Amino acid sequence: MASQRLRAWQRAAFELYERTQPRDFMTVATPGAGKTTFALTIAADLMHRGVVERVVVVTPTDHLKTQWALAASGLGIRLDPALAGQGALAQEFQGFAVTYAGLAVNPNAYRVRIEARRTLVILDEVHHAADALSWGEAVREACDPAARRLALTGTPFRSDDNPIPFVSYAPQGDGTMQSVADFTYGYGSALRDGVVRPVLFMAYSGEMHWRTRAGDEVAARLGEPLTKDATAQALRTALNPQGSWMPTVLQAAHRRLMEVRRDIPDAGGLVIASDQESARQYASLLAQVTGDQPTVVLSDEAGASARIAEFSASMTPWLVAVRMVSEGVDIPRLAVGVYATTVATPLYFAQAVGRFVRARRRGETASIFLPSVPGLLTLASDLEAERDHVVGRRVDDEGDLYAAEAELLARAQQDEAASDDELGTYQALGSQAAFDRLVYDGGEYGGAVEELDEDEMEFLGIPGLLEPDQVAELLKTSRAKKGRARQAAAKQASTDADATFERRSELRRELNGLVGAWHHRTGQPHGVTHTKLRTDCGGPPAAQATSEQLQQRIDLLRQWALRASG
Repeated sequence: MASQRLRAWQRAAFELYERTQPRDFMTVATPGAGKTTFALTIAADLMHRGVVERVVVVTPTDHLKTQWALAASGLGIRLDPALAGQGALAQEFQGFAVTYAGLAVNPNAYRVRIEARRTLVILDEVHHAADALSWGEAVREACDPAARRLALTGTPFRSDDNPIPFVSYAPQGDGTMQSVADFTYGYGSALRDGVVRPVLFMAYSGEMHWRTRAGDEVAARLGEPLTKDATAQALRTALNPQGSWMPTVLQAAHRRLMEVRRDIPDAGGLVIASDQESARQYASLLAQVTGDQPTVVLSDEAGASARIAEFSASMTPWLVAVRMVSEGVDIPRLAVGVYATTVATPLYFAQAVGRFVRARRRGETASIFLPSVPGLLTLASDLEAERDHVVGRRVDDEGDLYAAEAELLARAQQDEAASDDELGTYQALGSQAAFDRLVYDGGEYGGAVEELDEDEMEFLGIPGLLEPDQVAELLKTSRAKKGRARQAAAKQASTDADATFERRSELRRELNGLVGAWHHRTGQPHGVTHTKLRTDCGGPPAAQATSEQLQQRIDLLRQWALRASG
């Protein structure tokens, strides 16, 4: 029986399909859970019983066509991943794979093929069928005659009003229509079953310094409350390869990867970049950090599939890619990621994280390093949320979960490709990185009020030592222990706290007065002056600086004033 080889969720879904024998069936399963194996098991069973004679797989990318063909061959199904629109299917093949874009070029030609034989159509990552209205129409036109249709997705939620073909929608009380899956297997369930890895999100903050389009110099801490535009500029400054933020984060990610490779020698890392130029520069930084040249995949172009396949089967530590590795691509050895892109939509984030969650054995964890900005931290905390496609829902705020996905992606791409004339006055002037917090299982550890020990950080990355609930328990125990230690220290220091506070307050007022005077004399913004003082003297922002650190900055600023008047 084919179902005997399946995981528990796959067997349950297979048995449901076997009982009901539906023409249309949609399965929602978290990335890494094994949707491909489930679908091909159904295909093999239908072909064995003579229900269908041909299998057609529709995928988002060219690389996935090859991936499906290789997987199908393992179950005795021969798929042609290179069939041209007007070409004839060779007798040796029992079906073929085509992309959604390829299907849309000539849907009638594919309809003829599907009509000619009793056909099972597998729609992989079916939400892509609504990426453009023409795509959805092409899928409906070409696949309508199919004897059976099996829709698969790991991220069914979308933000537009383009219905996904062959997906059922149920009316809601507010007048909208919501997609209905025949079988759902979410990340939370997969995590409990040990099918996927738990994900540790390592969020990094730090001081950013940039010049705006208006010519103003701004200094701010990544992740602190800022306007929407300032947050976006701070994020772009952090991701700028010329600053110190990216090299620091890449070094930290590589240290984590080396820890994992002590136990899993072939473990790999992936840097997801926004654009090709940044990807090339990140690859250069990684080569300096690691001493090895990473694999670079810039787009879905000729040779990209071969490079991904080569990396997947190799021992090379790092892969740097632009977007295309964010969905569907199966590289089980990926264990560490760096999310270095300005694209921060829920759909894209979920797809990107999906590249790291596939488990090969119990006790593994995945570590993803990312900028400490509110939007990304929220998405990291909500990783286990299950969402569906809603049609007819009005979206007024682009921060909304369902904000226009395509529009946001297009805007991010437009920003990256903007001309020098448009962005000529914007300039990233410098950046520094500092670990901010760890996000795990919906909780945050670290942050402004507590720190994680370096030993704890390394310990959490070692695979095979802790189960997911033990990781959470370790973090909670550490938090409680640090809380007790802080309370004891606060009680001990209470006797002389007032005098210390008064002294620091006086020094802060003196420093702020000198910075103001320096501004009037030179025109240099207050924030820029504070940043330069911190760079030269070291230490945290003035609000957290010690009396000694504040005095050092005062003395340095007076030296500047003396030199300027000499």
